[in-house]
Amino acid sequence: MFCSCVTTSGGTGEKTPLKKTSSKNRDASYQVYLDFFEEVYQKMDENYYHPVIREDFNKFLYKFDTKIYAQLKGSGKSSDFVRWRSAAFLVDDLKAEDDIFSAFFPPKPAKKYEQKVLGKRIDLGIEGQKIDEGYLVLRVQIRADAYDQGLREKDVILSVDGKDLALLTEEEINTLLTPLEGEEVALQYVAYQDRQRHAIKVVSREYFKQFVFMIPVDVPDVYCLKIERFNRMTAEDITRYMTYILQQEKSSLIIDLRGNPGGPPLAAREISAFFLPPNQEFAYFQRKNKPKASLFVPRIPPTYHYKGDMVILVDEKSGSASELFSGILQKRGRATIMGTNTAGQVFLKHMFPFEDDSMLLLVIARGHHPDGSVFSFDGVPPDKRVEDADIDLVNYAAQYLTLKK
Repeated sequence: MFCSCVTTSGGTGEKTPLKKTSSKNRDASYQVYLDFFEEVYQKMDENYYHPVIREDFNKFLYKFDTKIYAQLKGSGKSSDFVRWRSAAFLVDDLKAEDDIFSAFFPPKPAKKYEQKVLGKRIDLGIEGQKIDEGYLVLRVQIRADAYDQGLREKDVILSVDGKDLALLTEEEINTLLTPLEGEEVALQYVAYQDRQRHAIKVVSREYFKQFVFMIPVDVPDVYCLKIERFNRMTAEDITRYMTYILQQEKSSLIIDLRGNPGGPPLAAREISAFFLPPNQEFAYFQRKNKPKASLFVPRIPPTYHYKGDMVILVDEKSGSASELFSGILQKRGRATIMGTNTAGQVFLKHMFPFEDDSMLLLVIARGHHPDGSVFSFDGVPPDKRVEDADIDLVNYAAQYLTLKK
């Protein structure tokens, strides 16, 4: 005879028997579900930033036993699907109401999420559009194999593995340019620089995508860097542009973080080195039952330190590391924040993988300023609120910086 054991409310660890399940469920396969749910609960209890209540876990087990299991099995779902979908329900039941991040992912979505968060891609790194002659290259990722092999923006790809691109649709071309990992593809193209025809072979591989770009500004001596999101290579990408900007006299800088969902907090810390004195505490995160984990501004060569005026553009989609960076520079008086309130998502998140390649994503700590004040769930408030969608905010900020000089 089978009975499942769960602890009482309050997370004391004391176990009390749950009511017996129906006979159709009292078997070894059913116990696998309960063991998995217990593993998910334990990870949340040990790592989640907010207390989780054992009684909520008990209520979920009862709901699974009396409702969820029968519904999912009755619809013909596989055991894996039942386990993963139910675990997602469990996380939703246990997490805090204002937590929109913590979630459970089955294997394929887990892998996709990991690649997105880390800023990784697996493809040829080529973006463009169909033209009469073939495929006009608009962007080549600098860490992709195609860039290493010499392909550049404005080149025109004529064929992929012998297929004439002039005869294909843009959708068909994009499919050819996103092969499986490790697959080698033969390209023929006309280079914009020398107008000569070239033939190369490129491999689809994993790489860190470039997310930092220079945006044209109509106002002289004002430069704008658009950071679409943060990843491990953001500091390297911004260094290339800052090298140029620092060579210009009396320059002002705009950093556009609108729509930037964030990324690793360490990426925000690394780029702060361009704008803040080294070795000072940048921010810290407080985990459950752990000492605070402080982040310090890295030391970089003084020649890379930017001392000019700055505006940081943000909106309601600026989250995580992007608002950590903007909030710290605002509080230090280093930059003027312009736009609307950020997303209010300065958390430390962590991915907990399981043996079946599914994954639990948890908020494990909240972000704090060095003085101990916590980043608000309401987001970073702008110094200059601009809500008019019709305003060209980049050039508006550029005019503001010009008036400051």
